[in-house]
Amino acid sequence: MQRLPDKQVEDRAVLDAVLDAGRVAHAGVVDGEGQPYVVPVAFARDGGAVLIHGSTASRLFRTLAAGAPTCLTVTLLEGLVLARSVFESSMHYRSAMVLGAAEPLDGDAKVRGLERITDHLMPGRWTDARQPSRKELAATLVLSLPIVEWSVKVSDGPPDDATEDLVLPVWAGVVPLHETFGAPVATAGLPAGIPVPGYVGRWAAR
Repeated sequence: MQRLPDKQVEDRAVLDAVLDAGRVAHAGVVDGEGQPYVVPVAFARDGGAVLIHGSTASRLFRTLAAGAPTCLTVTLLEGLVLARSVFESSMHYRSAMVLGAAEPLDGDAKVRGLERITDHLMPGRWTDARQPSRKELAATLVLSLPIVEWSVKVSDGPPDDATEDLVLPVWAGVVPLHETFGAPVATAGLPAGIPVPGYVGRWAAR
């Protein structure tokens, strides 16, 4: 496997597309004792910022809310590239990295942030389900990370075999990977007659 510098992309629209397509980010932070932590977080892009949320009991989120620098990454794996050699084999991917310090949101901005994250992950759900109570809001941190310093990389090419490997009797090509929604499964105890929401059926068309 290899990583090449020519994967770097400077187009901000490509960054936004990666953030808008992703559902899980990984946020990293170093605590006061020098121990690094990286955790998966739900997120959403909101214009020029990335929003994340977590528990007020979370060490990572408390550290981020205090202004610690972070690196947030999103990776979309979109295929496996099978070259004739293991060395040249790789992946199709789009990856984004946002660096900076996050700020906690309060009041109406906090509620709007939760709405944005919810509707990014589950479009249509915010207005259908019960919204957070005052107690739930108090137990939740919503952080906004400005998109100022960022990097995005895209790998989408064919196998880059060495000339001498082209004659090898080994199959080469790309195996695409796709994220799909399965059939909804109702939770135990759901009263009869409650249909699957129409917006759930539309998620597969996103």
